[in-house]
Amino acid sequence: MLRRTLDAAARFSPAFRRLMIRLWYESLVVLDREREITFMNYGYSGLGPDSNEMALDNGETANRYCIQLYHHVAGGIDLKGKDVIELGSGRGGGASYISRYLQPRSMIGIDISRKAIEFCNNYYSIDGLSFSHGDAENLPLADSTADVIINLESSHCYGSMTRFLSEVYRVLRPDGYFLFSDHRDRDKLSLLADQLKDSGLTLVREEDITLNVVRALELDDDRKKRLIGQKCPKLLRREAEEFAAMKGTRAYQSFKTGYSRYLSFVLHKDG
Repeated sequence: MLRRTLDAAARFSPAFRRLMIRLWYESLVVLDREREITFMNYGYSGLGPDSNEMALDNGETANRYCIQLYHHVAGGIDLKGKDVIELGSGRGGGASYISRYLQPRSMIGIDISRKAIEFCNNYYSIDGLSFSHGDAENLPLADSTADVIINLESSHCYGSMTRFLSEVYRVLRPDGYFLFSDHRDRDKLSLLADQLKDSGLTLVREEDITLNVVRALELDDDRKKRLIGQKCPKLLRREAEEFAAMKGTRAYQSFKTGYSRYLSFVLHKDG
């Protein structure tokens, strides 16, 4: 069943892909009983010889490239003392990193997968960090709730990017920031630019980090291969490799050839 749903996810609409990816996340409750998988993003690597030297605790070095993507995106502004929300928080590794290293006043992770939220609330115990179930296109939050909203590698699965951005604008406080990263095929880049322009938010910075993501995928390939070999039944390993964009997969090749581009943004809600 899961194999068929992941195959279908590559072919159908964003809303359908979102449902399929949610099923994949929820299957991790069974596949990852050791709770090793707390990050699900493609990762980020610097391109120079000494560019991956960010100081991390010993227990976090295995997730270096995933953490570095969070650091690149969430480090777009100073989060110290701010109320921060991550939409699409998954298994919570990014929200935990932000809470511990970047010192927001509060950090809330919101995800559409109830199983992911249950995992996070059982796994993490950090002052100021909490997790709640919610839909990024219909947030269970009051207006002007957050100083900063973070969304990383999630929006490509949403049914309506316009509705999502409207919710971001509504929940942000005046003078708040939206720190955003995701990938799009080349022929969808102009649509994304128009959607961001029409959101009411002001673009502060945009960066194409495709080469950084490709380098991270290459450097992290052996670790992912080991995890998939340990945790996935043989029947699901090809689909898991595609989901993780491992070398040789269609997802990896789409970035390597430039067919898909990975972008990061800092956007501001004027006061």
